[in-house]
Amino acid sequence: MPNDAPTQPTPNPGLARSATLLSIGNIASRVLGLLREMVINAIFGPSGLVSAFTVASFVPTMLYDFLIGGMLSAALVPVLSDYARPERRAELVRLVGALISLLAVTLAGIVLLLQLTAPQVAWLLAGGFDELDPTLLPLTVQMIRLISPAVWFFSMAGLLTAILYSLHRFTFPAIATAVYNLGIVLAAPLLAERLGITSLVVGVLVGSAVQFALMAWDVRRAGLRFTIQWSHPALGRILRLYLPIAAGLVVAQFQVGLDRRLASGTGKQSIAWMRSATTLQQLPLGLISVAISLASLPRLSQHFAAQDETAYRRTLSRGLRMVVLLIAPALVGLWLLGEPAIRLLFQRGAFTPADTVEVAGALRVYLLGALFAAVDFPLNYAFYARNNTLLPSLVGVLSVGVYAVAAFALLPGLGYLGLVWADTAKQAGHALVMIGLLFWVVGRLEAGMGLALLKVAGATGLMAATIWALAGGLSAGWLANPGRLNDFLLLGIAGGSGVGVYAVALTLLRLPEAEMIRARLLRRNNKATDERG
Repeated sequence: MPNDAPTQPTPNPGLARSATLLSIGNIASRVLGLLREMVINAIFGPSGLVSAFTVASFVPTMLYDFLIGGMLSAALVPVLSDYARPERRAELVRLVGALISLLAVTLAGIVLLLQLTAPQVAWLLAGGFDELDPTLLPLTVQMIRLISPAVWFFSMAGLLTAILYSLHRFTFPAIATAVYNLGIVLAAPLLAERLGITSLVVGVLVGSAVQFALMAWDVRRAGLRFTIQWSHPALGRILRLYLPIAAGLVVAQFQVGLDRRLASGTGKQSIAWMRSATTLQQLPLGLISVAISLASLPRLSQHFAAQDETAYRRTLSRGLRMVVLLIAPALVGLWLLGEPAIRLLFQRGAFTPADTVEVAGALRVYLLGALFAAVDFPLNYAFYARNNTLLPSLVGVLSVGVYAVAAFALLPGLGYLGLVWADTAKQAGHALVMIGLLFWVVGRLEAGMGLALLKVAGATGLMAATIWALAGGLSAGWLANPGRLNDFLLLGIAGGSGVGVYAVALTLLRLPEAEMIRARLLRRNNKATDERG
């Protein structure tokens, strides 16, 4: 029976510290990821070479997501955490030994298989290259073979990450992805002149190997010693937990692979343009929507376990409002100031003004889908908190169908932009169905939700008008001449003024989440002042 009064979980300093470490690592990873794309575009531009590398680098990412990424939070961490209790430490050593032994051998076999089947994999993912440039498909085959050891390093590092999470060690996992991005940032400028596009492959291999080495070192520091084991009772439990997730991942990876295959036939630069636009689109999603969703998940799970549906709906409502409140200005700002942002970040070296126009066009379409994706993350986690992974997986399969229909319908007339529109349709379809399922399973959310969204929409409209007026005036006036300084000033003046107007509007409209953010900022400022005093 539901409780009459909502439960209020006791704050956990250790949990707060862990979340802070992961947040810092996420920010560092996003920043270095953006720097990685800046380096790639400056040296190689959005060329056919970068498109070929993007396809090749997708292979280890795809296999990691399927083998470890989806298993990590759904199966590995829960089971390993159960064995990480002091009284079961000896069993944990045996389980870790079995996981490492089996995965290491399995991954070695997959790497060998990739070496043998690289031509077939390249054709499946990028067969359209053959009609555009006969050199690109063989180059893709070569890079798949060279990059295949990264499958082993990525996946083993993922397993070690799960082990460290179960031991409540978060520092090294927090910096893992940042280390990977740093590999390309350093390798590309140092080796590009001698190795060409292959320098990016070297960066991936070095980054993934260092990532694995750091994780292995921290596992050893935790006191776990590797022992060769080939069986353990918990392996079956992990497999049973993972199988439903794996089914959904197969469909999701099929969609991404189909996207690459279709894009490869629309032009040598298409995949590279889409890559740059996706990087900018994912930046606010990762920093805002994913972060808030992850932060809400433990509390939602606690409320559901306590059968406190009132507190569950309140927490979910506040999480959704917070996501919309923060994501709206980020997406609107990118929509209106996308071209100067792309010029400032990417337009140098081999990246031309014509490339800026193409990336900006793709970015605007992706941003429409990003609004739906931003809302979709907390909705998915809301179902995970209720121990329901089946419905989100089924909706994922449906959304891939939406993508396929839209892609084949729009591709002939719009080229690669048709695929971008298809991705937006997929995001919209998934989010809208999830909203419908939420009302069906959970019921109505906290009262005042609609009014809060209207207030955010009004404040966003005022922000958009401010940015549009200032950007237009400045671009026609004293910032009319192109240049990095002018783009920086345009973004700072127009974007900063828009954010200021948005903040003032939300304050006047008295949105609770805006008041909470302002209060937290004031508390941090006062704390910093007291420490300096």
